[in-house]
Amino acid sequence: MKKKLIVGSKNPVKINAVQLAFEAVFSAQEFEVEGISVPSGVAEQPMSDSETLQGARNRATAAKQAVEDAHFWVGIEGGVAPCEVDELESFAWVFIIGPEGKAGKARTSSFFLPPPVVKLINEGMELGHANDKIFSKVNSKQHNGASGLLSNDAVTRTMLYYQPVALALAPFVLPELYA
Repeated sequence: MKKKLIVGSKNPVKINAVQLAFEAVFSAQEFEVEGISVPSGVAEQPMSDSETLQGARNRATAAKQAVEDAHFWVGIEGGVAPCEVDELESFAWVFIIGPEGKAGKARTSSFFLPPPVVKLINEGMELGHANDKIFSKVNSKQHNGASGLLSNDAVTRTMLYYQPVALALAPFVLPELYA
């Protein structure tokens, strides 16, 4: 029997990362992954670590409220945070709610955005739109994202999200250690 996973986003990058990570961590099981549109409850462009984590938690919670008959609900939220003068660090949080309300979370690796992108974000633009403008792309956040654009696709957005989804599953892999 396939286990049902609900991702709090219709972004195909997030859905794919969730599918790949669950299949790798629980290789003996089969999964049906569905993305639904839910609010993050935070700013369109979260500007701190805590706001980004809250957005991921909110997405997972909203997904659970919207579709109660699933096995896991996943929220992924990308954000930025000021680091040094005129620098922004980019990252994402993953929050997973599983059976009986147990939860897991993990954060992606982070990287620094180039000054032209930072300038647009500081003027109020969301990261994906800033990337599209600077790199002359259309909807890059549903493709390779900032990480892919800045690494010549050595680290695509799917790859960036895959690791924290897998790591956020630790409480479900070893529940006795996360009691």
